[in-house]
Amino acid sequence: MFGAGTAIGVSIFSVLQPAAEVAGSGLLVAVALAALPMILFAAVYAWLASAVPISGASYEWPRRFLSPFAGFVIAWLRVLSNVGALVVLARVLANYLGMAIAIPAMPLIAGALTGVFILNYIGVHVAARLQTVLMLLLIAVLALFVGTGVPHASTATIGAPLSAGSAAILAGVPLMISLFLGIESAVEIGEEVRDAKRNIPLGILLAILLTAVIYAAVAATALGLVGPAALAKSDAPLLEAARVPLGAWATPVIVGAATIAILKTMNATALIFSRSLFAMARAGVFPSGLAAIHPRFGTPHRAIILCYILAMCGLLMPPSLVFLLLAVNIPTMLKYGACSLCAVRIAARPELLDAPPSLNFPPRLMAVIGWLGVVAAIGIIAAGLEADHRPYLLVVGWLALGLLYYGVHARRTARASF
Repeated sequence: MFGAGTAIGVSIFSVLQPAAEVAGSGLLVAVALAALPMILFAAVYAWLASAVPISGASYEWPRRFLSPFAGFVIAWLRVLSNVGALVVLARVLANYLGMAIAIPAMPLIAGALTGVFILNYIGVHVAARLQTVLMLLLIAVLALFVGTGVPHASTATIGAPLSAGSAAILAGVPLMISLFLGIESAVEIGEEVRDAKRNIPLGILLAILLTAVIYAAVAATALGLVGPAALAKSDAPLLEAARVPLGAWATPVIVGAATIAILKTMNATALIFSRSLFAMARAGVFPSGLAAIHPRFGTPHRAIILCYILAMCGLLMPPSLVFLLLAVNIPTMLKYGACSLCAVRIAARPELLDAPPSLNFPPRLMAVIGWLGVVAAIGIIAAGLEADHRPYLLVVGWLALGLLYYGVHARRTARASF
């Protein structure tokens, strides 16, 4: 349930506005197109997790099966994507709560980040249990929105999904892919999951199915209630749509649901972020002190503290949702592509594994799925250029800084070995 709890979160509250702005009612087509590569990535992650469940898997798999340099690049870029995700979440939380109560934004943002990282500091099992509870509450609210909204929705209000044109629809895919990010999150805490070789693949399958069904229903209902133009102009598109069937109840219901979704997603993002830094420190790429485990809570407490500091610094990033979502999604697509390459390599050389995957997929099938995943990741990254080119410059700049660090670290390591 952890993967579903991560994917079913704040994205539906934040992505409808920029997606409607870019693709209009074609966002429904973009949702379907975004789901297709996510099925490929889900298959790759489930197969790899059934063979090598390990904390920080998105770093460890490329490091082991491609090269240490590939693992570093993926993990370094994920620092940027995780910080960007936490910035989006914190700001959207302040925006939604500000609609219900007058509260200063920055103290609220700082308090939410602090609370989430404290929760992760004291243990993954506490965080995972909270994730499941919050997910069930959110699904109930979204079901209420769809159930009350469908009788008021109209296909005429939606319009013609293909009228926006193929370029606009494809530009919306990298934004709508945000709806599915996190389905694989359980692999990042593989060493902390019971019966990981069974439960992680099962959780990934459940996550992709639940996410696709729930988000497609919510997006179609919102479009049918107010249309793409209204969604594109609103700072709170789901609230705008919910006012049609729920009236005055829309504000407390949607603001409450948004708060649940945001806190839930912040919780999972902080968890995954800290484990990626922990994995890199354990491998010797980052200072070894970050790999320390708390004697009482069993968590990588120093890595968690560093993640908290980076998240607070990330509040200096620009507020544009299109910019921030692409800054999050570009590194994520590179991560998915790298793990897909890992599947290709293992399919060709099964002796790289200590034991065969518990998911008995034919190696040839996994090789095909892996290559399709690589192509899909590259295509999604390229499609986002139509929406905003600035995040690509940010990613390149951050990567250049990482390469500088990697070069200095490699030279120091080489000198120490003599």
